[in-house]
Amino acid sequence: MSFDANAAYSNKTHNYTLLQAFEWYIDGNGVLWKKLKDQVPRLSDMGITAMWLPPPTKPSNQGSVGYDPYDIYDLGEFNQKGSVRTNWGTKQELLDLIQFGDEHGIVTYLDAVLNHKFGADRPEKFKAFEVDPEDRLRAISEPYDIVGWTAFDFPGRGDKYSSFKYNFNHFTGVDYNADGGKKAIYRIVGDNKGWAEAVDTENVNYDYLIGSDLDYAHPDVANDVKNWGVWVTQETGASGFRFDAIKHIDEYFMADFVGHIRGNSGKDKLFCVGEFWKDNLDSLESYLSKFGQQFSVFDTPLHYNFKEAGDRGSSFDLRSIWDGTLVQRSPINAVTLVDNHE
Repeated sequence: MSFDANAAYSNKTHNYTLLQAFEWYIDGNGVLWKKLKDQVPRLSDMGITAMWLPPPTKPSNQGSVGYDPYDIYDLGEFNQKGSVRTNWGTKQELLDLIQFGDEHGIVTYLDAVLNHKFGADRPEKFKAFEVDPEDRLRAISEPYDIVGWTAFDFPGRGDKYSSFKYNFNHFTGVDYNADGGKKAIYRIVGDNKGWAEAVDTENVNYDYLIGSDLDYAHPDVANDVKNWGVWVTQETGASGFRFDAIKHIDEYFMADFVGHIRGNSGKDKLFCVGEFWKDNLDSLESYLSKFGQQFSVFDTPLHYNFKEAGDRGSSFDLRSIWDGTLVQRSPINAVTLVDNHE
């Protein structure tokens, strides 16, 4: 699919190479989009055919790398969380970068952080119970009232692009009770509410990661995020996505989301790669086998083979570099990598 996406949306015909165009400690200062645009001709000459951009959506604070999403419909357009721009720049600068990249044979993949939200506008009171951090299916308290930051009103954007507002009913869990300041993993109580089942089995159930955990069993949440996927693809002209933390998101929703975008955005060959960061080939293959359509993941076992080779130096047998890797077992679904910000 990575080949198909590049072939469909790029005018280059040689081997395809994806560049992660940021790193965890980068200081954006609101100018990354402009800096990357300036580098596009040089990157194109080097043979880069695709850029993976950091999360372009408005985070909970201006200096964030973006993995704490506040408003996914704000790409640096509205005065929210202390600024109009994101840490990377304005929406128009993002659009200019993507268009300029296309003109030079470099397609763009957006980092989509869809597992959780941060930076709520108001706290709310609701019932929840504590769960065992090492067994998320085991309650360790009775339900009681807590206060969580779960109301997202998006006052700077209003109803533009989406009129949907979030409250505690749209999340499955939080990790902080503002009434007393206790930190714990709280599962929110509600009709037909619970952790997603089609997630990684670490800690028995690894639905909850951080922040306010989105409940994709709620149809309004699922519809709003699927609508965003089509909107952001058409609005920006991006050619694909890198999905953050997919082992914490209901796999059936992810498959539905990818199918929805490919079927409604005008880009049926949209490239999609997920971050399933686990050094276990069986886990990666199990995830891919249930997805129902083509989807890629980063080849984390290969990454760790590279690391072992570097650590061991001349004692490492390079003939074994592919052993136990996804690219060896299922190359069409593998995105090989040396390193990334994880």
